[in-house]
Amino acid sequence: FGGQQNTTRWWHWSGPSPLPPFRSRSEGQELPRPSRARLPYPHVLSFVQMQDAWRLPGQYIVVLKKETRKPQTSRTATHLQARAAKHGYQTQILHVFVELFRGFIVKMSSDVLPLALKLPHVDYIEEDSYVFAQSIPWNLGRIVPMQVKSSEYNPPNKGDLVEVYLLDTGVQSNHREIEGRVFVTEFENVPDEDGTRFHRQASKCDSHGTHMAGVVSGRDAGVAKGASVRSLRVLNCQGKGTVSGILIGLEFIQRTLATQPYSPLVVLLPLAGGYSRILNAACRLMVQMGVAIIAAAGNYKDDACLYSPAAEPEVITVGATNVEDQPASMGSLGTNFGRCVDVFAPGDDIIGASSDCSTCFTSQSGTSQAAAHVAGIAAMILNTNPGLSISELRQRLIHFSIKSLINEAWFPEDQRLLTPNRVAGLPPKLLTHRHAPPQLYCRSVWSPLSGLSSGATAAAHCSSNEEMFSCSSLSKNGKQRGTRIEDNGGRKECVAHNRFGGQGVYGIARCCIWPKADCQINTLSEGSAVQSVSCTKDTHVLTGCSSHSPVGEFIGTIRPVLGSESGHDHCIGQAEATVHAFCCHVPSIECKVQEYFSATYQPKVMVACDAGWTLTGCNAQAHGNNALGAYSVDNTCVVISSPGSKGARAFVICCRKRLLENEQHSSNYK
Repeated sequence: FGGQQNTTRWWHWSGPSPLPPFRSRSEGQELPRPSRARLPYPHVLSFVQMQDAWRLPGQYIVVLKKETRKPQTSRTATHLQARAAKHGYQTQILHVFVELFRGFIVKMSSDVLPLALKLPHVDYIEEDSYVFAQSIPWNLGRIVPMQVKSSEYNPPNKGDLVEVYLLDTGVQSNHREIEGRVFVTEFENVPDEDGTRFHRQASKCDSHGTHMAGVVSGRDAGVAKGASVRSLRVLNCQGKGTVSGILIGLEFIQRTLATQPYSPLVVLLPLAGGYSRILNAACRLMVQMGVAIIAAAGNYKDDACLYSPAAEPEVITVGATNVEDQPASMGSLGTNFGRCVDVFAPGDDIIGASSDCSTCFTSQSGTSQAAAHVAGIAAMILNTNPGLSISELRQRLIHFSIKSLINEAWFPEDQRLLTPNRVAGLPPKLLTHRHAPPQLYCRSVWSPLSGLSSGATAAAHCSSNEEMFSCSSLSKNGKQRGTRIEDNGGRKECVAHNRFGGQGVYGIARCCIWPKADCQINTLSEGSAVQSVSCTKDTHVLTGCSSHSPVGEFIGTIRPVLGSESGHDHCIGQAEATVHAFCCHVPSIECKVQEYFSATYQPKVMVACDAGWTLTGCNAQAHGNNALGAYSVDNTCVVISSPGSKGARAFVICCRKRLLENEQHSSNYK
């Protein structure tokens, strides 16, 4: 499955526009990369344009404004039908949403869109579209930590306290591999199969879902062998479903939890479609309820940020690797990649339960299988610590992954920095909060590339329950104005600024988790010959520095200093710049600065934190030409030098849980 692409549109205040024709894959043509175009109406948002084959013409998801009350939702749908009838159009309301969000699904002519958009409570309208299953015993051995390798797969627990909701095809629940582990719910919302001659064989209709359930919790080939799986059928016998079907399925889960609360809970979405604003928003709402959503990155050898639900930042998005720990290829396609992928996992030639018979096994490949592995690992982590937030779960998945195995040359050049080089693995030990010492977890979150105009910006932000410990930027040619920390509705954003002649800039937020962490940003405005801003409270430590130059040239120089004659941690920046110090109240944390200086030009200057320490901040000091910027890769700070520079210095702030006095061996930390 998954050898197609999708078209998703959303509208504000106006009607549709004809799509240009596309060539189908059956003609042997390469799929066009998704592009953004402007509809020829004055108040219309852009839409992601992909293949016509993924569209569901005449079926729309009408999303109402957040403040809309429940009774107004049904009345709005009724008003739409009445207005359409006055103009001679028939409409059919297929489903009304009142819990997951306010809105409804409607079948109607596109000519009715202008009428619908004028209704007082309508926020936007999205054309419904298709989603697809993403599948085209080395895998179990691969996720076991190196230090506990053995000839058998012996996971630390069976994940038996965790429920996994699987939204997929049907599941053959009497297969010996998953019998007693899978409960098939009454939920079913699937489109008709294509073609009048299609023959519905039970084994074909249950193929993908049975394999997924087996990878998650199968007796012999499963990752979390005791996890319970609840199956919702949202994909038809050809592995195809709809965005609206997924939304109704998520609402079904929400209603089930309202009457039968259960925690911890994982929702597995081993499918992908074109970018969908409302599907992303629905997944985000589920995560806010405490549900971990794990999704396939997609099998299109493309940027995962162009597909849903993979593009949603609150979703844990999984790419696929093969037996050699390299990106999985599937014919001319392969795993998706990019900044929206959180982690990779085994997804090529995976043995699992087959729906051909109750004892049969088969091999399948794809990011669906990779996502199922991570769902199983997540179940075992949550089994030990059921109170983890979704952000804490993601940080643990990242922290315990195996780093730097993937050959980045497989990815397009512009995606190599953005794509995480990590393959999911089980923690060496799974200890409860009561028995495990606190661990500082951090990850880097990249923004999209900014525009090319002077003053264009790009923003990166952390997920809920994470605190931003630092912010840096990377420019394609060095022409940038650095970063500012801005407040957007109570959420910190790391905002990078392009300048005239720039080729775009990225913002990189360092997002961390520590109990009761709270960071404030101390700022010193431009004007001094040397800019220095301090953390003035003894209860705060410096975790990061950033700088922004509203005028003049930004050379990318900023230096963190921990402790001084004044006793205060501080950041030193270039003249005529605004300097920001991340001063964080993080109980029981100690930090230190490490640096590395190259006196000659090197494209990359790197410095890493010592074992047992976690990187919280990364900065550059240029000598000669500007540095292009600084960014973090796991526990290493990387400074990119400009060609022809006379060297550069990389600074890294490293933090850890404060040791007892008799355990301390150095004095260069606070």
